[in-house]
Amino acid sequence: MHTFLDFKIFAETLTDKGYDGYLTTQAAYPAKLEDSIGRYLENCNKGLESVAKSDLLLMTYLQWNGEDSPRVECHMWVKLEQKALVLQRMEVIKKDGSGNLLKQSRLENIPLSKIPKARDALAMVNELPRHRLARRTSGFRPR
Repeated sequence: MHTFLDFKIFAETLTDKGYDGYLTTQAAYPAKLEDSIGRYLENCNKGLESVAKSDLLLMTYLQWNGEDSPRVECHMWVKLEQKALVLQRMEVIKKDGSGNLLKQSRLENIPLSKIPKARDALAMVNELPRHRLARRTSGFRPR
């Protein structure tokens, strides 16, 4: 397991890999990564949230085309260890427009160098487009 020494390094690493959109922490606090985790921990200190859990759930969409369209979600379980973050598990989940599971991929105990780029994570659950073969013609053409 790789330990992220601070939130900035963790946020920069994920941003560099294409996870640069909005996400939620513990199913709340929609914002960019650093702001979302920071707001959650701030509210824990103020007593507005229950005591900060050692495991945080971060969730974002890798693909979103509206409520009734297929979507790809990315769930990351991050462990807080004395102001350090450890990425324990990452799930990439493709669902149809009704929320039914189509395909899922899971990575566990991911070191910093092995965190897939967002487009690679998306490719883990999306089928590759099938190429059409060119239509073969017989040797002659009618005139």
